[in-house]
Amino acid sequence: MSADPNYLALVRELSERMVLAQRPIRILDAIKWSGAVRRDFFARGCRELPQIDRDYYREKNPLDFDPAAKRAEFQDIERDIARKLGQLNPLAQIMRRMCREYRSVVQMLEARGEPDFGTISVDLYGSATDVFHAGDPTLADLGTVMEGTLTNLLQNRSMQEAPKDIPAEQAVEMLNQRLLQVFPDAGIRVLLNDQMTADAAAGSDYLKIRSDARFNRLDIDVLEVHEGWVHLGTTLNGGAQPACTFLGKGTPAATTTQEGLAVLTEILTLRSSPSRLYRLINRVRAVTLAEEGASFVDVFQYLRDHGMSEDDAWSIAMRVFRGSTPEGKPFTKDLAYMRGFVQTYNFLRLAMSEGRLDSLPVLFCGKITLEDIQTWRQLIDEGVVEAPRFVPPHFADLQGLATWMSFSRFIASLNFDQLQADYGALL
Repeated sequence: MSADPNYLALVRELSERMVLAQRPIRILDAIKWSGAVRRDFFARGCRELPQIDRDYYREKNPLDFDPAAKRAEFQDIERDIARKLGQLNPLAQIMRRMCREYRSVVQMLEARGEPDFGTISVDLYGSATDVFHAGDPTLADLGTVMEGTLTNLLQNRSMQEAPKDIPAEQAVEMLNQRLLQVFPDAGIRVLLNDQMTADAAAGSDYLKIRSDARFNRLDIDVLEVHEGWVHLGTTLNGGAQPACTFLGKGTPAATTTQEGLAVLTEILTLRSSPSRLYRLINRVRAVTLAEEGASFVDVFQYLRDHGMSEDDAWSIAMRVFRGSTPEGKPFTKDLAYMRGFVQTYNFLRLAMSEGRLDSLPVLFCGKITLEDIQTWRQLIDEGVVEAPRFVPPHFADLQGLATWMSFSRFIASLNFDQLQADYGALL
């Protein structure tokens, strides 16, 4: 079906206003800690809290926009969306919700180093005390259970990670070659960066690698599918939309689906590992501890006591307290990985069992949220949104995945305690 060209032009006009308005909002840049904070923490024996407060962010990471003006800009765009597309229009409802999210993001960044930062973070990204359904375990419970399972696995020598002997320069070469094959005409670049705290991060048409980071081959595999196939893939698909160009930009609500889809892709393509999953689970544990009142030093020491290296313990603790203070409420974005994995995996299981395979590629049409997938599928049918140009191989050809997933519902219904009784003597 073809949509009305005048309608598409109007949607694109409003979409481009959203894209332009969000451009200076860079959450992770605005809340990052400098390398000097890390060096000072280790120089003091890892026993003193980093010197981070409200003034630190304003002096070291001043915002590139006027918060009041930016909130007003999104308010104006939201009003125009309702006025021009209609309040009950499904696409307008998504776009207006995104505008409200961006306003909340601005408020959160205004509150860096203050108690409100953690409160708004929970509104945007959720809490470790959240449940998936009424009566289900919380995310914190998931972290506790998975931590025990993975601790047992990692005691086996076969689960030990290979040495990280690939320097950043070589990683850039390897990833440039791989992503050129995946996205031959997209102009994707893999670049060195000496200003970032994470090992790697995806942008609009590039992947940044921290210049002093080191990797092993499994790390390269994970980066290819997590940052490349999913994050860069959905960015390119979203940005290529003829009308809904805002799909190339993700709000906090989309982060859960995006990160969950990326972790799911790692696992389905056998690129992940217990040590990788252990780090993700420890992010949940770290957020849980911080929400319960633990300080930065408490969380760092907990991670060290549970087998994490000093570098990994610093990295996870810093991710959780960035934007806040070392004794404040956490930045809860890192819950998105495990929450998103559970949600997208369950959606995948249901889609397979119901035979609704047409829904799965829709996940890659841009930075969407899982709860909106029915609307996006409808908009594709109406010609307002284009089907994704790039879909990862395991979703482009679903035969192998469908065969494997066909058993998942039955296997999940088996009583694990009985399995332990039946098979325990064989181990």
